[in-house]
Amino acid sequence: MSAHNAPPVIYPLGRSRFQGWVLLGLWLAGLLLVPLWVYVTRQVDWRTVIALVAVFLAGVAAFIGTKNAPAGQLAWDGDVWRWERLNYQAGITEYELSVAADFQHRLLLRLQSQAQAKLWIWVDSQAAPERWLDLRRAVYSPRRPTVASTPHGSLHAEPPHAVAVSVSMHPVVATQKNP
Repeated sequence: MSAHNAPPVIYPLGRSRFQGWVLLGLWLAGLLLVPLWVYVTRQVDWRTVIALVAVFLAGVAAFIGTKNAPAGQLAWDGDVWRWERLNYQAGITEYELSVAADFQHRLLLRLQSQAQAKLWIWVDSQAAPERWLDLRRAVYSPRRPTVASTPHGSLHAEPPHAVAVSVSMHPVVATQKNP
């Protein structure tokens, strides 16, 4: 494992077209299923009306959610992730970042603050193609422990994802038989 963190990167984020197309496709699928349901059952009753209202409300919620998607920039300074909104630069919060889905040119990221607030964001390579690989390196590189986060302030502490070997485990010795 490398002793260096990934280099700092700032990546711009805005409304994701991919997210919009996915939500539109799901909404259209729901919208097409209601008439299919009516055709198969050959009856229209209160359940059909509730399904139509639910599909309509889901479309409105998806539209509002896509329209009000967070815009800003995701910043990795080498130690912590920060989400910086374009309209509010003060009070920037540090986040733990995890990858929920990776489609090579798009990432679904989950940011979680120390207060357990979660932010889900779609990141698209088209937003800043020249910085895309830097962002991917930063997202997937393991964090090196800092002096403050290691026991006794030692820089030579185990990495956070290291496997501890028990004393009771015996080493495996490879032997070679002579022909």
